Amino acid sequence: MMPSSYLTVKALTKYIKRKFDADPHLRDVYVKGELSNVKIHPSGHIYFTLKDDSARINALMFRSQASQLKFKPEDGMQVLIRGDVNVYEAQGSYQLYVLTMEPDGIGSLFIAFNQLKEKLYKEGLFDPNYKKPIPKFPRVIGVCTATSGAAIRDICTTIKRRYPLAEIIIYPTLVQGIGAAESIVKNIRLANKHGYADVLIVGRGGGSIEDLWAFNEEMVARAIFESRIPIISAVGHETDTTIADYVADLRAPTPTAAAELAVPNIQELYQRILTCQSQMHHIVRNRLIYERNRLNKLQQSYPLSKPDRLFRPFAERLIQADLVLRRAGQMYLMKKKNELSQMEGALKLYSSQNSIVYYKKQIEHLSGMLTRAVFQSLNRKKEQYLFTIRTLQALNPLSIMERGFSVTYKDGRVVKSISQLKKDDDVSIQFHDGMVKAKVTEIRKEAGENDD
Repeated sequence: MMPSSYLTVKALTKYIKRKFDADPHLRDVYVKGELSNVKIHPSGHIYFTLKDDSARINALMFRSQASQLKFKPEDGMQVLIRGDVNVYEAQGSYQLYVLTMEPDGIGSLFIAFNQLKEKLYKEGLFDPNYKKPIPKFPRVIGVCTATSGAAIRDICTTIKRRYPLAEIIIYPTLVQGIGAAESIVKNIRLANKHGYADVLIVGRGGGSIEDLWAFNEEMVARAIFESRIPIISAVGHETDTTIADYVADLRAPTPTAAAELAVPNIQELYQRILTCQSQMHHIVRNRLIYERNRLNKLQQSYPLSKPDRLFRPFAERLIQADLVLRRAGQMYLMKKKNELSQMEGALKLYSSQNSIVYYKKQIEHLSGMLTRAVFQSLNRKKEQYLFTIRTLQALNPLSIMERGFSVTYKDGRVVKSISQLKKDDDVSIQFHDGMVKAKVTEIRKEAGENDD
């Protein structure tokens, strides 16, 4: 006998779904197992399979619940899940709708910390090459922390005690609870926008991992990395380590230590200034002594102490040339005068008017020749005299030095040949405007010169 009616697939699925909905044992179910086939959809939903040694069930976690996770679900992870079991009508299959998920045996915050740490490390956010140096003498120090905690008091007290020259700008920041990460990011970017601070301290006092979690958020890590102002992280106590500590340009174990790292100790600066002052006095005094000794040696050097000896032979030659010139001129004049006297005597022998006129003309002619000869002789001697003067000037050792030459001394004596020198000898080189000390590093003879 044929049944009077048939159910549709949809009607049957709805009936089964109502059975699931009505069963209280399928509500708020606690299940543990291993994650498999985890897929995180772009919409934020997470699809996966929960399995154990002998069974498996499909599971779904909607975006609203998935956004509350502190870690990223991955294949092979053992988890503890709370959720509801119901029917997915479109496929006629049942699946687990997850409300909460926790790692089995390891805290979710610990897993989230390690996952983000590994991710940022691979991206290079911890690379020392990107870390900016902390200025040695900051004028303005920015502080991003809560204004009501002990951390801000410790930071301000330490800075004022160690380096009262610095100005402190406080950016009141929420450092715990909902919205803390956003507040930290906002104030780091605000400090960079203002551009007043030379260094920025970001941190808070100690607490549990939950209390410090804002400094483990990815958005905070990226804001620290992108900051143009060098950042010192000061989160918790010495044993507390956050993602912010890895990304920051410098990590301080405590807020007080961060203040000490941000500024120099003014007492130490005073001591360094006194030390530098003493060193400068010592250097200047030694330099003065050295230059005074150089001046004394220059004054006692041969060219400067007795310059007349250098050109004395040339002066004597000049005097001799002058005497020769004078004697030659006198002798020439005497000779011409004798010739003129002889001619005048001859004129007296002739009484005729024509002879007198003739000899007068001869005398005038000879007189003109004598005058021209005397002037020509004087001009030649004058040119010889000027040539001798220019030669003396050219041979003056001081003039030679001005053209790029120099005089080398060893043990106060002029060095005329390389045979007077040997390697590592100390020598003095005299230039026209001063002297230098030098050491012989190499001796080379001219090509073709025979060795001894």
